[in-house]
Amino acid sequence: MSRPLHRGVPIRIPERNKDSWDSQSKDKTEKEGFDRRLSPAHPSPLRSPFRLLSDNFNSKLGITENGLSSDPYIIGTPRNRHKLILFFLKFSLVFVVILALAGSFWWTISISTASRGHIYHGYRRLHEQLVSDLLDIGEISYAPSRLKELEFCYKEFENYVPCFNISDNLALGFSDGNEFDRQCGHELRQDCLSLSPPNYRIPLRWPTGRDIIWVANVKLTAEEVLSSGSLTKRMMMLDEEQISFRSASLMFDGVEDYSHQIAEMIGLRNESNFVNAGVRTILDIGCGYGSFGAHLFQNQLLTMCIANYEPSGSQVQLTLERGLPAMVASFNSKQLPYPSLSFDMLHCARCGIDWDRKDGILMIEADRLLRPGGYVVWTSQLTNARDKNTQERWKSIQSFAENLCWDMISQQDETVVWKKTSKKNCYSSRKNSSPPPLCGRGYDVESPYYRELQNCIGGTHSSRWISIEKRKTWPSRDQLNKKELENFGLQYDEFSEDSESWRASVRNYWSLLSPLIFSDHPKRPGDEDPPPPYNMLRNVLDMNAHFGGFNSALLHARKSVWVMNVVPLKAPNYLPLILDRGYVGVMHDWCEAFPTYPRTYDLVHAAGLLSLEFARQRRCAMLDVFIEIDRILRPEGWIIIRDTVPLIESARALTKRLKWDARVVEIESDSDQRLLICQKPFFKKQAN
Repeated sequence: MSRPLHRGVPIRIPERNKDSWDSQSKDKTEKEGFDRRLSPAHPSPLRSPFRLLSDNFNSKLGITENGLSSDPYIIGTPRNRHKLILFFLKFSLVFVVILALAGSFWWTISISTASRGHIYHGYRRLHEQLVSDLLDIGEISYAPSRLKELEFCYKEFENYVPCFNISDNLALGFSDGNEFDRQCGHELRQDCLSLSPPNYRIPLRWPTGRDIIWVANVKLTAEEVLSSGSLTKRMMMLDEEQISFRSASLMFDGVEDYSHQIAEMIGLRNESNFVNAGVRTILDIGCGYGSFGAHLFQNQLLTMCIANYEPSGSQVQLTLERGLPAMVASFNSKQLPYPSLSFDMLHCARCGIDWDRKDGILMIEADRLLRPGGYVVWTSQLTNARDKNTQERWKSIQSFAENLCWDMISQQDETVVWKKTSKKNCYSSRKNSSPPPLCGRGYDVESPYYRELQNCIGGTHSSRWISIEKRKTWPSRDQLNKKELENFGLQYDEFSEDSESWRASVRNYWSLLSPLIFSDHPKRPGDEDPPPPYNMLRNVLDMNAHFGGFNSALLHARKSVWVMNVVPLKAPNYLPLILDRGYVGVMHDWCEAFPTYPRTYDLVHAAGLLSLEFARQRRCAMLDVFIEIDRILRPEGWIIIRDTVPLIESARALTKRLKWDARVVEIESDSDQRLLICQKPFFKKQAN
C-alpha cells in the first residue's frame, strides 16, 4: 500500500515490510502511554526547558513527531545543506559589512580630528579648480545673450594706448619725468573694439612701405612735421595723402652720411662692416621716426626703437607704420623690460635724455643693457658746448662714463662713441673704488619687469658675459653652440629639434594665410594655388616666443618680416637666449596691455599661450587678451593660435564677438592640438 506524506509527495511502502511497520507503531503507542502516566497532565515549560527548545527547533525545521519532516528540505539532504550554506554566507556578509562600516567610521573620526586643516586646503584647491572649469565651460558654451558682438569704441580711442595716461599720472602725484612711466591698474579695461581712422588705408608692402606711409594712418599733422627739428624735416616730405622718407638722400646731414660717420669713428670702412665688428642689434633711444634703423636694416642690422608715450605725433607709431621694430618705453625711473647684456650698440641722437640726471643712474641702466665690447653712440649739443655750465655737465658725464669702464674712442662734432670694456677686472682697478659699485648676485637678475632702477653695475655675474668680438657674426649667430646652450640648461638636440619643427610649421602656416580658406573655394591653398607673396607680412608679434624658433623659421624661409618676440612672465625666461640669437624681444604680462599703438602688427602668433595663461589659475579673462590683440592688429591682419582642442574651441567662440573670420584647422602630426586661423576685417563704419 502507499501512504501520502506532507505536500502530497507519495512514497511506496513495500509489502514485505508491512508487519515490521505495524510492530514499530504498536511499540511507539505503548511507549507514549507509559510517558503520559509518568508526567503531569499539563507539563510546565520551565520544568522541561530542553524539551521545549527541542520541540521549537524541530517545528522550525519542519520535523514532525513521527521523525519525518513536513518539508522536503530536511537536514541531511543536499538541498537542506545548500540552504544552510546560504544562511552562513549571508551571516558572514552582514558581519563583514558591519565591520567595514565600523572601520570607516573610525577612520573618519581620526581624519576629522587630526587632519582637518589638510581637508580644508584640499577643499579650497578643489573649489578653485571647479571655478576654473566652470569658467572654461562658460566660455565654450556661450548663451545667445553672451554671444553679442562687441561695439566699436568712441573716436577718441582711435590711437589709445592703455597704461600710459599722463594726465592721470600727474593727478596721482607722478612728476620729474615719471608721469611718462607705464602705470597699469589705474584704469578700467575698454570692452570695445578700436576703430580705424576715417581715411585709413592698408599700408604699402615692404620695402615700399618703409619709405612711404599714408598720412591718415598715424596721428601726425603737417604742422607737427614742420615744427620738428631740422634733421627730421630733411628726412621727410609731406603731401596731402603720403609722407615720404628720403633715407637714401645724399645730403650732408642725411642718415646715410651719419651712419657712415659712426662707422669711421669706430674704425670701420662704412656701415656695411658693422656686422663684421660684432654688431647685430641696436637699441635706438628716442628714435625720431626710425630713419636710422631703416637705413641700417639693409645692412643686416636690427634696430629696436624706444620712446616715451606721446598723445600725438608719436615716434613709435610712425616707426611701426614704416615696418620697423619699435615699442613705447620710458627711460626714467624703471628698468626696461630687457635682460642684462641685450644689445651690441646703444644709439641716442638728440634723444632728450639728461644722462647726468639722478646721479648718473640712467647711464648705469644703459650699461646694463649693453654687451661687453659694445658701443654707445651719443649725438648731442652738450658735447660741443661753449658755455661754462654746459661744459661742466659734459665733464661730469665723461667722468662717470670712465667709472663705468667706457672707453671714449672718438668724438666728431656733436657725436661721441664709447666702447664698453670686455674685461671684468677693469671695475676692480678703478681709482679709489670709484662709484658705482658692482651689483650683488641678488640684484643682478635676467628677468627685470619694470623694476626700479639700480644704482649698481649689472651683468657682471652673468654667464653670458661674452665680448661681441668673440660672438659669431650674423647670420651664424642664429645657431647657438653647445656651450652657449648649456648656459640655458638646454641640449643641442632639443634646440635643433625645435628649429626643425618650426620650419615645417611655417611652411604650413604660410599656405593658410589667404582669404581662400574663408570662402567657398573648392581647393585649399597649396601647390595648385599661388602662395601668398613673401612680403605679404612685415610686423609680426609672437606672444609666446619660447626659443625664438618661429622668428628663425620665418627668416630661414626668406620672408620679409621682423618679429617682436614676447616672453610671458609665466613662461620660462628664454628671452636672453632669443636676444643672443640676434633677435629682438621683450618680457610682458599678457593680463596687461602691450606697450604699442593700435594697428601696428600684420600677424599675431600664439602657440601654447592659452594653456599657459588659462589652463590653470587665471588672473584675467581670455576675452580681455583677445580685445588687446584686436587693438594692436591691423585691419585685414592675421591671427594664428595653436593650442589644445578645448581651449581652441573656447577661443573660437570668442571670435564671433570680435567680428573676426575664423576657421579651425587640424594638425595631422599632433591630434591633441588644433590651429585657429583668424583674420580681422577692415571696418570703415564710424562710431557713434
